[in-house]
Amino acid sequence: MTIFDDRERSEEARFRHDQEIYFRIRNRRNKLLGLKIANDYLGLRGDEAMAYAKDVVMVDFERPGDEDVAAKIRADVSAAGKSISDHLIEKFTQQCEAEARTSVQSE
Repeated sequence: MTIFDDRERSEEARFRHDQEIYFRIRNRRNKLLGLKIANDYLGLRGDEAMAYAKDVVMVDFERPGDEDVAAKIRADVSAAGKSISDHLIEKFTQQCEAEARTSVQSE
């Protein structure tokens, strides 16, 4: 085994760890975002709000990027007879990501 092999394994392990952390942060962010939208825009509480948050987490697996989550939020808020701007969705997403990052990193 060479130093190069050791370094390669170390880099691969670090990459896997970073990807796992990113995945956890992203899922937690989407859950927090779903709870915020459920409470503030859809009037959902308790188990209904949690179920909606889980739906937001799951919709993120449909396509790469955040557009699938934003589209779900826009459609659900619109169906509830309210409106929300793309700017506000992005702002809430950023706030929830900061909170999720802090939470995951403190674990």
